[in-house]
Amino acid sequence: MFAPLAALVLALATSASAFVPHHNAHHRRHNGIGKATYVPRSTSYKLAERYEGKNFFDGWDFFTGSDPTHGNVNFVDGDAASKLAYVQDDGTVVLAVDDFSDVAAGGNRNSIRISTKKSWDRGLFIADIYAMPHGCGVWPAYWSLGNGKDWPNAGEIDIVEGVNLNMQNQITLHSGAGCLLDKTADALSNLLGTTCESSNGNNAGCAWQQKGNNTFGHLFNMQAGGVWAHTVESDAISVWFFDRNNIPADITNQQPDPSTWGTPDALFPNTQCDISSHFLAQSLIFDITLCGDWAGPAYSGTSCPGTCADSIANASNFNLAKWMIGSVSVYQ
Repeated sequence: MFAPLAALVLALATSASAFVPHHNAHHRRHNGIGKATYVPRSTSYKLAERYEGKNFFDGWDFFTGSDPTHGNVNFVDGDAASKLAYVQDDGTVVLAVDDFSDVAAGGNRNSIRISTKKSWDRGLFIADIYAMPHGCGVWPAYWSLGNGKDWPNAGEIDIVEGVNLNMQNQITLHSGAGCLLDKTADALSNLLGTTCESSNGNNAGCAWQQKGNNTFGHLFNMQAGGVWAHTVESDAISVWFFDRNNIPADITNQQPDPSTWGTPDALFPNTQCDISSHFLAQSLIFDITLCGDWAGPAYSGTSCPGTCADSIANASNFNLAKWMIGSVSVYQ
């Protein structure tokens, strides 16, 4: 996979942008003193599902509805998706935005949103990602969405998300009423907000911003990506990130033990939020939207040229708007 990946990352232009708070509308390690800490259970998690290689898409559905975040995309399936969602000869899964069609400024480009056919109310979820979409007007996310209630009352967990030229990943929860992030939670990232309750008029959610500039976009891709692992249990939702050179052997060996991974990058304990009632069975999702409710308003604060609507017309702007995925594993 590294030959095609090398071609991708060498084409990247180094860039940075100020962090813009997330207003989503869809819808190494230490112990702190005096903080709400969480010790993951030392459990014998067992592999339940592994999505990879030529059979990757068998376990996912293609979403074709209108983008709830009002992005300039048409989410497609079938023949229209065949050039945008595919598996390379080396087994790498690619999800991409159309970077070859003529589209007017402010028009819609074809893109991909997929979700797992199965959902889980608890477990350990590990995504091995070689490269992620980024660039002017681009808004990718790897996340999960609860089933059985209208958004956000079944819960949403955003594991990887950012816009435009961001270089630091944001990890966010969205929930119904009565869920707060304990501000004393011990995590490696910067705390952004503690109100998880979200609505169409107030949807920032509770969030952490990772500190490393290698957690989103250009530098993430230049290091051949890494792994995000997160647990959803009744006592906490926890998220860890490991860059390509620091992936624990137990993850590589498919015998993961979160109790050995130290302080998580993001921690959402149950001390002020009943996890089980606010986050129902979750389906995993990858998508790429353009402009929309976050990348659009944030665009003017970047070094990107023109307007976000203008960027849609430049097909070459989306040459790097691609997920390149090694595998997604679910442990129970």
